[in-house]
Amino acid sequence: MVDIENLDIKKAHKHLTDGDFSAVELTEAYLNRIKKQNSEIYAYLEIFKDAIDQAKKADELIKSGQATLLTGIPLAIKDNILIKGRTASAASKILENYKATYDATVIKKLKKEGAVFLGRTNMDEFAMGSSTENSGFGVTKNPVDLSRVPGGSSGGSVASVAMNGALGALGSDTGGSIRQPASFCGMVGLKTTYGSVSRYGLMAMGSSFDQIGPITKNVEDAEIIFESIKGQDKMDSTSYPDSIYLKNKQKGNKKKIIGVPTDLLKTKGINKAVLDNFNDSIEKFKKEGYEIKEVTLPNIKYSLAVYYIIMPAEASTNLSRFDGIRYGLSVSGEKLFDDYSKTRGEGFGEEVRRRIILGTHVLSAGYYDAYYNKAIIVRKLIEDDFKKAFKEVDVIITPTTPTPAFKIGEKSNDPLKMYLADIFTVPINLAGLPAISIPSGYEKQEGSDLPLGLQIVAPHFKEDILFEMGKVFEKISKSD
Repeated sequence: MVDIENLDIKKAHKHLTDGDFSAVELTEAYLNRIKKQNSEIYAYLEIFKDAIDQAKKADELIKSGQATLLTGIPLAIKDNILIKGRTASAASKILENYKATYDATVIKKLKKEGAVFLGRTNMDEFAMGSSTENSGFGVTKNPVDLSRVPGGSSGGSVASVAMNGALGALGSDTGGSIRQPASFCGMVGLKTTYGSVSRYGLMAMGSSFDQIGPITKNVEDAEIIFESIKGQDKMDSTSYPDSIYLKNKQKGNKKKIIGVPTDLLKTKGINKAVLDNFNDSIEKFKKEGYEIKEVTLPNIKYSLAVYYIIMPAEASTNLSRFDGIRYGLSVSGEKLFDDYSKTRGEGFGEEVRRRIILGTHVLSAGYYDAYYNKAIIVRKLIEDDFKKAFKEVDVIITPTTPTPAFKIGEKSNDPLKMYLADIFTVPINLAGLPAISIPSGYEKQEGSDLPLGLQIVAPHFKEDILFEMGKVFEKISKSD
């Protein structure tokens, strides 16, 4: 009997190499859990029929002594990451029947390791959303409380791990889409440094923001997956070589100085339980001998405004390729323009249409300088604020989200309220920094223990500090 409740990647690897169970038996255990849970939670859009065949190949690698830590490990993949020959819809009707013609670089790397792909997970359409309510194929529910959202846009990936329907998952993070759902579901979510992981084969939303990263049960598992997928790729000109990590690797193990942006914590709308939990987290670090220092990020208050100018501008440009002519849904009209408008009108959901209109507006003549150019300038100021702060501290911590998971439907008719859910995560993407969300406690609401998350932010290419600090926090949280 495979005890999937208490497995992590290292434990599973040891069991596999010791022969306690096979990769096939491990995969079957997860498929059985998915069969029981997915109809209610809807984490997966599709379960791959060849999962057992993949596991058989993994068993051959294990028997031949060629296994890595990820050989035979069952993973879930967000529906905007291409796997050759499989449907990749980005949870949009416009790509409902699109089959990927090549593997994303991260997929190639994981295939080489012998990982098992269980299926593709639900998400907000084209990664536009913070709740996974914007999927073209139905809403994903939070496994902790089925009346609540799992967060987004990687809600399906996070829910798959939270319901023990995968041992780990890949998501993408444009403004918090890995960290926010990880916080809502009590999982670990890593947003990697911009350029550390190839974006080749990830459907682009905001090209200067998007990053692929892991969702796992613990920090060590996130580190294992990150080490497997990072690195330079000739197909992505924004990617960096591994040598940059060797150059940036921390020297020694001195206690880190932790920065707290108290001005950001005074923002309206932050739940009292979230603030109390955050203060408790600070006290835990203090007891471990860490120095806490206040940092000032004067331009961070403009982050959401800047993000919701630049990101829709990039999204409207990226989504112009879905025109009903080259691939995906095609709806015929009387003229060519009608083909475009009918296809996009029927194929795109409300949130996607909203962001395309907004993005096209800010890029239009007369508004480009007034909005887009100014936003680019302020983005640089925000990045500079972080650089200045990191001269005084090693990491910066915040809550991951201003509230715990909200009810399904609670914010879907109020886009501004939904956007405010990203207040702590968006600045990190604007600056291209790495950050990790780690479970930090609970708030009891209506009989449910709703998870809360702590976000730890490090300088560029300093993921090793995130892993070190994250493991420390996990350890002290368990001992409480």
